[in-house]
Amino acid sequence: MPEIAKVAVLISGRGSNMAALLYAAKAENCPFEVVLVASNDPQAPGLKLAEAEGIDTFAHPNKGLSRNEHDQIMHEVIVAAGADYVALAGYMRILSNEFVRQWQDHMLNIHPSLLPKYKGLDTYQRALDAGDSHAGCSVHLVTPELDDGPVLAQTEVAILPGDTADILADRVLIAEHQLYAATLAKYVTREADPDWILEQVRTRALALEETHERPSFGTPGWRVGSEKTGKYFAYFSRRHFGETGTSVFVKTSGLDEQSALLDADPDLYFTPKFYGKSGWIAIRLDTGHTDWDHVGDWLEKSWRMVAPKRLTKMMDIAAEF
Repeated sequence: MPEIAKVAVLISGRGSNMAALLYAAKAENCPFEVVLVASNDPQAPGLKLAEAEGIDTFAHPNKGLSRNEHDQIMHEVIVAAGADYVALAGYMRILSNEFVRQWQDHMLNIHPSLLPKYKGLDTYQRALDAGDSHAGCSVHLVTPELDDGPVLAQTEVAILPGDTADILADRVLIAEHQLYAATLAKYVTREADPDWILEQVRTRALALEETHERPSFGTPGWRVGSEKTGKYFAYFSRRHFGETGTSVFVKTSGLDEQSALLDADPDLYFTPKFYGKSGWIAIRLDTGHTDWDHVGDWLEKSWRMVAPKRLTKMMDIAAEF
């Protein structure tokens, strides 16, 4: 059973999207729980709702503090609550670059437009003034630039004749409540999703010089060199070759290194049935806590073992500068 992700929600007002996340988390199969609701406004109405629902709350006004000072206070409280993720839900503060960096890829926001359209405020009126047929909402990862992070999901909302900004806002809010909880649930479980895992491996493998992907026995594999003479340096396994779970196979220097890895961390490594006798090692990728830098290092190491010398020499020279 995967661990339940712990989420801190930041609000500045009534917190209707916070409430949507809180109530979604009460479902038996929800993969996240709200462990903290925090605000820059001690009078934010959403705090009272969270308290009534038994959620820990925190508030600290930002007046008189620099952006970095206030963000550090919020960061420390979020960490103390044990949160894995931060969900912004009507948090009317521009965050410092340092805070965003600390929660990189672990902080989401809901925005009332179909990004990249209409970043910032007054999104409903801007959609009406433009004569758009649809408005909508987007859930995106938070980056230093306002409303500019990768979009994870969107919902279109039809604009009807006679709509005003307020009428449209009420309808978009319904879509927000549905979209945010569903997207957050999918995002916090992404590291157990074989398709997402495959994309992470693929991106790192194809970033290496002169690599290409070619299926092998029904599963993706990556080779270095030409299409005709290239050699495999990695295979992706999703219950292939008689294995269970999801993993990537990479080359080691031989059976001695393979054995040492198995002894050092049997929860991470195992011997692939089909390739193990040749010194390959399998790295588990569906634990929910994959160290992708470690996987990237192994892919490069395996690539080096079969890549033409001219490529490895070029890489070594580039690394010196």
